[in-house]
Amino acid sequence: MKSAHPLADEHFRDELSNVDKEGKRLWIFPKKPKGRFYNYRTWLSWFFMAMMFVGPFLKFKGHPLLLLNVLERKFIILGMVFWPQDLNLFALLMLSFVLFIVLFTVLFGRVWCGWACPQTIFLEMLFRKVEYLIDGDYQQQKRLMDQEWNTEKIFKRAFKHIIFFLLSFLIANTFLGYIIGIEELKLLVVDGPMDHLGKFASLLIFTSVFYMVFAHLRELVCVFICPYGRLQGLMLDKNSMVVAYDHVRGEPRGKLKKGEEEAPRGSCIDCKLCVSVCPTGIDIRNGTQLECINCTACIDACDEVMEKIEQPKGLVRFASVNNIIEGKKIGLNFRNGAYGVVLAALFGVFLYLLITRKLVETTMLRTPGMLYQTQENGKISNLYSIEFVNKTFDKLPIQLKLIEPKGEIKFIDGKDIVVDKESVGESSFFLLLDGASITKISTPVTIEVWSNGALIEEMKSKFNGPVYSKEKEELKEKEKGEKHED
Repeated sequence: MKSAHPLADEHFRDELSNVDKEGKRLWIFPKKPKGRFYNYRTWLSWFFMAMMFVGPFLKFKGHPLLLLNVLERKFIILGMVFWPQDLNLFALLMLSFVLFIVLFTVLFGRVWCGWACPQTIFLEMLFRKVEYLIDGDYQQQKRLMDQEWNTEKIFKRAFKHIIFFLLSFLIANTFLGYIIGIEELKLLVVDGPMDHLGKFASLLIFTSVFYMVFAHLRELVCVFICPYGRLQGLMLDKNSMVVAYDHVRGEPRGKLKKGEEEAPRGSCIDCKLCVSVCPTGIDIRNGTQLECINCTACIDACDEVMEKIEQPKGLVRFASVNNIIEGKKIGLNFRNGAYGVVLAALFGVFLYLLITRKLVETTMLRTPGMLYQTQENGKISNLYSIEFVNKTFDKLPIQLKLIEPKGEIKFIDGKDIVVDKESVGESSFFLLLDGASITKISTPVTIEVWSNGALIEEMKSKFNGPVYSKEKEELKEKEKGEKHED
């Protein structure tokens, strides 16, 4: 029998389950899981995968429902288009999402990793299922790896990795569809790769990365590469709900043997099925560990054993450390409440900015380095440049109205401004004021921007010109008269 205090000896934290003492990787062959939690995860994963593969084809008013075009710095989320000018909104949304994950982890552990992370969903619910179908369960996979290269091994290895590559190619196409849009992706198919070498190269790179991740790296992504797994230790506390082994009930553990006298022992019969089904190869009985992704495979395996030996289920279950040791119920504390308040505040600010954001942003500047000009008719002109960012899906005609002071707007090209959908429009115009109306060196100017009969924005600027002086004008008129008499 083993010690009644399994957590007292934490030597397991000094070594990894998938690396031997020489530092060589140990390939993990998890037993095919089954049980109610695995069924829940399967249904949820199929839903997520269906949404992901269908996503690029979903449209709202003729436009993608979700587009993350990093190259053109254009994002469409739930039918709303975002441009670089909306960086504050995007940053707030990302901060809110990160804080939500932190809060979720503090309360429920690493459930995101086991139930919603694309890495786990694709690996466990797609690639691993293909592997079970071709290579068999974990014992058959071990036998296949250890046996000599023969016809069976060559066929199974080649067939499996061809399927893996095709699945990676499908995922890469979907991923690229979210970046460049499904219409651009269709052109790659219709026109051929040679007409779109850049997109084709991106597709091959994405395919290679996904194939490497799901066929070779696998659990190494969760253990070594993913920063979220590393941060888990900072976010969890003794009140966090995680997949945990009830050592109070389970220890001391020991094998069940018929005919042997009953000895004081816990519910754990040391069958090690919880270790066999773990996709990262850990022993959950050692306590909360970095490698645990809360996939609940160990819960299903243990519950099945408890049923067979007529013991209550829940030896391995969702629980907190304090819940197991002291019987405390999981509840909110000051830290959780603080995270929740900050999250609500961030998301509230995001919603406010989202509701009040302008669909057309205008920037108007007096052309730098340009002095005022005096026209023949006595008017003074200033040159301005104006830029419009059209965030809508409609072409917009733009009209400018001078509100204050009285004057005239004259475009350089003499044409009205029309800003194409989802684009930026630029123009330049002269603002002409009557010289006699200028009483300041820098005169405040107010211009309204209109489109389709609706006021878009009110712009303010300055107009530079000579100050009108009545005495100077009378003196000039007098000088002209004297010259005329001579």
